[in-house]
Amino acid sequence: MEQISYCRDTRISPEQLADVFRRSGIRRPVEDLPRMAAMLAHANLLVTAWDGERLVGVARALTDFSYCCYLSDLAVDLQYQKGGIGRTLVDQVREAIGEKSMLLLLAAPEAMQYYPKIGFEAVPNGWIIKRTA
Repeated sequence: MEQISYCRDTRISPEQLADVFRRSGIRRPVEDLPRMAAMLAHANLLVTAWDGERLVGVARALTDFSYCCYLSDLAVDLQYQKGGIGRTLVDQVREAIGEKSMLLLLAAPEAMQYYPKIGFEAVPNGWIIKRTA
């Protein structure tokens, strides 16, 4: 493993996104490459983690850079987890959005124990209308 490098807004392909999602264990529609492409096209903040030429982590977000930011994906290759990459990706997002923006996310059940460890707090005032497709 080389030293991990982090990039903001580096373009990645839908195939690269799907691949890192698969290797991370996150549940996303990885077989639907047009949807992966749309997910990349419509996010306005992307932070990636690289081990040399290998994409090993991604934080994909939607933000106004002034009030709020929704962290829609945080994924790290299973072989690279527990090395601080997820925390650094979140730190990079926080740096990009600034102190005036809140950072929020929806966590998968298996990740509920992780987020408090990197500074997130649970909030009781959330609501959701789930997707139908």
